[in-house]
Amino acid sequence: MTNSRFIILTSLLLFFSGCKKDEPLYPVIPNEEELITTFKYTLTPIGGGENIILTFKDLDGDGGNPPTISKGKLDTNTTYSGSVELLNELENPVGNITEEVREESNDHQLFYQSTISELEVSYNDNDLNNNPIGLVTQVKTKAAGSGNITITLRHKPNKSGNGVQSGDITNAGGETDIVVTFELDVQ
Repeated sequence: MTNSRFIILTSLLLFFSGCKKDEPLYPVIPNEEELITTFKYTLTPIGGGENIILTFKDLDGDGGNPPTISKGKLDTNTTYSGSVELLNELENPVGNITEEVREESNDHQLFYQSTISELEVSYNDNDLNNNPIGLVTQVKTKAAGSGNITITLRHKPNKSGNGVQSGDITNAGGETDIVVTFELDVQ
């Protein structure tokens, strides 16, 4: 009786210790925030003229050396077509974050805030739900002035929040992927 009890208990112990939840072969990694080392905002005058390229580069990521940030000079009473390019230049080959934002457009929106009262920025691209993305814009200048334009990329913003579709970041929520500020001079 002792041997049979021992065999039964050992069999049960082996049976239950062998039953464990299967671990996935490859761990599921949540959608991680991409490193953006380069932010380029190209403004092309509609009707011709020289492109204005505003560039933010931080090739060592957060910390370390400060980023290099260009300044821009815009003409008065001019309309520009704007396009954003986002890169991770630490990857080889260079990672194109712009494409990722475009593919996940329902989860991203760029916000444009300017201290120049005579500068208007409007969205020229939409996600699948007809909400703005902000990779393509239109910029209109009026009178001369100088100041800053701050561009913020938000991940998972509340696109139905009050004012968000028109570019007001106040009620957007979500997580900030990158914020860049460029000095502008409108002459």
